[in-house]
Amino acid sequence: MADWAPSDLQVERERFRRRRSLTRGAVAGASTLVVLVGLVVLMVRAPGWERVSAAYFDLAYAREVLPDLARAFVLNVKLFLVAEALILVVALLVAVIRIVPSPAMAPLRLIAIVYTDVFRGTPTLLVIFLVCFGLPALQLQGIPTDIFWLGVIALTLSYGAYVAEVLRAGIASVHPSQWAAGRSLGLGYTQTLRHIVLPQALRRVLPPLINDFVSLQKDTALVATAGLVEVLREAQINASRDFNFTPYVVAALFFIVMTVPLARFADWLALRQVRREQGA
Repeated sequence: MADWAPSDLQVERERFRRRRSLTRGAVAGASTLVVLVGLVVLMVRAPGWERVSAAYFDLAYAREVLPDLARAFVLNVKLFLVAEALILVVALLVAVIRIVPSPAMAPLRLIAIVYTDVFRGTPTLLVIFLVCFGLPALQLQGIPTDIFWLGVIALTLSYGAYVAEVLRAGIASVHPSQWAAGRSLGLGYTQTLRHIVLPQALRRVLPPLINDFVSLQKDTALVATAGLVEVLREAQINASRDFNFTPYVVAALFFIVMTVPLARFADWLALRQVRREQGA
């Protein structure tokens, strides 16, 4: 059997697609470069640029405070990683409780509904205040007094409600035939949920989950309001000591470097999901 070869029409079509992709990429790159250069020129030529440059973009001062801010940012990363793991556990538990049809679960379902409604409707900053200052005031045994762990609890309670709704939406998006298929194979409700429904639901909600965790990474800075010396608080200390706002810019760059790759990864996952659904 002769090897298959594309037709001349197919070859020409592929060449046209490559030329079109290159042309679009060149136009997009050129237009982006023109806009960025225009913005830089406009900013540099502004009357107050020298004062802004000295107050926000002092490179010598940035190098001076960089080590302290880097050490403080490690605390943000630890806070993010610990809270993220706990959020996934809490959110999955709440989402499962809300979808279980058993009448015996009604009290727990009511608690889960109240939890998601209250903490989604309460600003994260207010939750941090209530947890970090309210829980220690109760003077109960076993409640941590360390600001780091109180911040973890506050972020977990706040973001757990958001992520729980994302997971619940993903589980609800799985077609009922998948539940029926699992039960027809002799699997119980829990087994069907674990082996058939949850894997499909998690694939569908992975992009919005990553977007939530991008927001979580930024909101770790809110714990500074409770006294935790993380990167934002360290920047504030340095800025108020020397009356120069460059540390804030350096702190912002730390967050940008951390969150932009996560955001692009979320976009790539969303695009892959669309292509998979379209059979591309």
